[in-house]
Parts: sequence; C-alpha cells; structure tokens
Amino acid sequence: MGIDANDIIKNCFKLGIMISINQRLEKDIIELIGGDFGYTIEFMKEYEEDTLEDTPDPEGSLVDRAPVVTVMGHVDHGKTSLLDYLRKANVVAGEAGGITQHIGAYKVKLDSGKEITFLDTPGHEAFTAMRARGGQAADIVVLVVAADDSVMPQTVEAINHARAANVPIVIAINKVDKPEANPERIKQQLSEKDILVEEWGGKYQAVEISAKHGKNIDQLLEKILVEAELLELKANPDKEARGVVLEAKLDKGKGPIATVLVQKGTLKIGDSFVAGIYNGKVKAMFDVRENKMDTAKPSTPVVVLGFDGVPQAGDTFVVLESERDTKAISLKRQQLKREQDFRQVRFVTLDDISKQIHEGKQVELKIILKADTDGSAEALADSLHKLTTNETKVLVIHKAVGAISESDILLAEASGAIVIGFNVRPNLNARKLAEKNNIDVRLYNIIYNLIDEVKNALEGMLAPDISEEVTATIEVRQIFKVPKIGLIAGCYILDGKINRNNKVRLLRDGFVIFDGGISSLKRIKDDVREVESGYECGIGLENFNDVKVGDIIEGYRIVETKRKLITL
Repeated sequence: MGIDANDIIKNCFKLGIMISINQRLEKDIIELIGGDFGYTIEFMKEYEEDTLEDTPDPEGSLVDRAPVVTVMGHVDHGKTSLLDYLRKANVVAGEAGGITQHIGAYKVKLDSGKEITFLDTPGHEAFTAMRARGGQAADIVVLVVAADDSVMPQTVEAINHARAANVPIVIAINKVDKPEANPERIKQQLSEKDILVEEWGGKYQAVEISAKHGKNIDQLLEKILVEAELLELKANPDKEARGVVLEAKLDKGKGPIATVLVQKGTLKIGDSFVAGIYNGKVKAMFDVRENKMDTAKPSTPVVVLGFDGVPQAGDTFVVLESERDTKAISLKRQQLKREQDFRQVRFVTLDDISKQIHEGKQVELKIILKADTDGSAEALADSLHKLTTNETKVLVIHKAVGAISESDILLAEASGAIVIGFNVRPNLNARKLAEKNNIDVRLYNIIYNLIDEVKNALEGMLAPDISEEVTATIEVRQIFKVPKIGLIAGCYILDGKINRNNKVRLLRDGFVIFDGGISSLKRIKDDVREVESGYECGIGLENFNDVKVGDIIEGYRIVETKRKLITL
C-alpha cells in the first residue's frame, strides 16, 4: 500500500491491538486496517498446488498392475508367519517381543509369473493409525483369524478399516493344524459381524490355512488373484510417479529414508519429488532385502533415499519435472506448518486453572515422545491420549523421530513434561541436562510396557522397579586391528568410570548398535579392572567388531530403585 510501517502500528494501537513490525496479522485485522486507509483487501490462496493435481490417464495408456494386499488381524494370529512362508524369511526375529511394530512391504513373485505386493500392518491395537493407512493404500485385505482362538476386538477393527476403505476382504483361517482348532466356530462368529463366507451363502472367500506348514497357501494366493481380476487393477507406468509413504525413519547411516508404495507412473533415480512438507531427489532405491533398484513400477514398495527431512507416514509422494517446483511447494508447506504450530501454542491462564478446578481438579500428564519411526510415534501418541480419564489428562505435547536431544529436555523442563523414548536413547548432553534438572526420562522398546507403565503412573500404583544407572560415557577416537583378538577401540572416557564387569552399549547417532559385555579393557598395554574419567583406554567388545570412530560407548549397571510417583 506504500504506507509507512509505523503508521500501521499506530493505527493498530488505536484499535487496541498491540503489535510489532515483524508480526503477522490476522485476516480480519488486515481487512480492518485496509479499510481505514481506504483500500479493499483481496486474499489470494497461500500457495497454488495445481501442479500436484492428478490428471486422469487416457484408456490406452493403462496396463495391468499387481494387487496391493494388506494383511490384517489380531496380535499373534499368524500374520507375520504367513508372510514369512511367502517370503521364506524370518521377520519376527527382528521385532521386539515378537510383535510387529512397523509397516513392512514385500513383493512376492508367484510361479505363474504374476506378482502380489503385501503390506504387513501391525496387529497391536495401538497401531490403529498405521493399520488405517495400510488399509487405505491397499486393493485387497487378507484377514487372518486363528482357528484355535476367536474373533477378537482387533479382528473386528480390521474389518471396519477394510469396509471404511471399501476394499474386498479374503479371510485366512490360520492354525487349522492345531488339535484345538475349530474353523466352523470362526465362520459363525464372523457371520455375527455380517461377514458371511461363500460356503455359507455369503460373498466373502475363506481359506483354511496353516502358515507354519504352508497348507493351502496356494489356494489363498489364487483367491487373491481372483479378487484382483474382478477389480481390474490398472495403472499408467509412463508418467511421473505418484505414491504414498508407508513408513519413514531417520537411519543412522543413510539419513531420512522412507518406504514408498508407488501407485502410478514409474519412479526413477534422479526424480525430484515432494512428500508432505519435504522435498527431495531420489538418490538411491532399495527393495525390502536391500537390493539396489533403478526403477519402480506401479504397485512396487521401495525404500527411497534422498528426502530433506523425515516425512510422515501416510503423506502423498508426488514426482514433478522441475526441482524448482518441488522446492517451492515444500518451502510453502513448511511455512504454513510453522504458522499452524505457532498458533497452536496455548499459554495457561488463571482462568484455565480455575476451570480445571471446577471440572474436578483434572491433573495433566504432559509427555514428550521420541521414537525410531514416524508410524510408531503416531500410534503411541494415539494410545497415550486414550489413557485420559475424568481425573487425569494425558497430553503428548511434542512427538518426533530421532534420538532424545537437549532441546527435548529443555522443552520438558519448560512445560513440566516427562520424556519417553521408544527404541531411541538420549545423547550425553541430553542425559546430563535431564539429571541436573531432575527431568524424568523413560526408555522402552516394547509398546505394552510403555502403555502399562504410564497407566500405572496415572493410577499411582508404581511398584519398586529395576532400573539402570549409566556409569560411564566413552568416545571412540581410534580403531586398532589386533591379530587373534580382533578390533580394539581406542577410547577416551568423557564422563564417569568404566569397570571391566560393566555392561556396555554402543551408540551411533543415538541409536543402539550393540548391547553386551566387555571382552578386554587395557590402559597402554596392561589389562586393568577400571579406568577413570579423563583417561584413555582400549576396549574390546564381546563378539562385535563394527566399531567406528565417533561412536559413543555407554557403560551401565542394573540397580533396583524404589519408584516414586511421577509428580504431575
């Protein structure tokens, strides 16, 4: 408008609005000020996203694509065992407590030459959010129900997800080889939920299988292919790729990586893309077994390297011709998100406190949540919010992917929150800051334990617990190869005292790489029992040689402590 900023500020002061020169104004205030100076204000969209709109493909360009199948069902009903049999690999061994806690995606090639893409969604109820995403990305749902159990709440939940996404369901009644198996009871219980199998006159195909011994798996695959034929699944492979982010995490060596399901077009190395608030360029692609790939056709799950930040699971992934466009869209989305986050900050006033007292003294437990993957963070936040009762309110005030940092501890101190790490740990500075400021930092790797402990804390039922005390923090500064012994790490003790009998864990970028014992501890050339802070030493780890310069070794011991109730 060509008006001096000071005049606008003066005008706002007259209206009773206190502002500074750097402040953004609300829409109605802008209209008010414009009117005062004789201008009519017209609002444009914050940013145009016409470039991201999907155009329908011409009929002649469409070719058949593989069906995307989501495997759903209750915990321990055999979803992962079914995928194991199909992929001839053991997934369960890599999951804490034998529970699948992330979305996995696998492409299986059949003897007939046809392909099926399987999404393995977690079965625990806390992962509803992730299962919902898996259901929406899929064409067909395979519902696994154990014949020796019954239709459980999560089985019903899976049915509801599939129906909400309007996806056909194929029922796999698993564990029929067990003596106590009763498939007829399962069919009856399913019929009570309006799922009538074909042999009972319904429209749902059902197969009695044994995932462990491979019984009737061929029949199950045939039925999936029949459903796929009815759906007439087609996609255009000759266009810029579009897809959905199934899972995303910060990898210790590769940076931000994401599992992307390509839905249309062909993804190639060098493509510029935008996913959520981040953009990037495909630097490398891998399949689930970490084999390199150059292109990914529709219905292919692929691990993509080259993101500028960790996207959110469920974000749409769109490739654009121009790198400038992807950067511009990403920048605008980030600005918008910052603006929204800023507006979401609510400062507690005396009115709020009095309102809480009127409501029956509801106490708030504030939580800062850090997890190894975005899907886990989402699901855990969802579960923790569910613990809110009339007397206690659980608020996840911040959730993110990666190691626990000093900024998390400072936020916890400022807001009176506790910090929870799921499969991640704090760095040295964060841990020292937490100890100094008495910030409660809890670390978990199994979701049940986390939920139960927060629940117990809310109910004031915390029993004495076994905890661990970090005795030393050590930095690896050099690596030596010693014949007949292996790799020795030349270390400097940053803090504490390391004892020969201490348990140790090796951390790389905040992630645990090794957890075990010390095979040798030396000062110069002598074997020693312990080394104090400020000294150098050589450490050999038991049956482990993948040590790198810059790694942190943490010495710890298990101690029994009387647990205090979290002061809210």
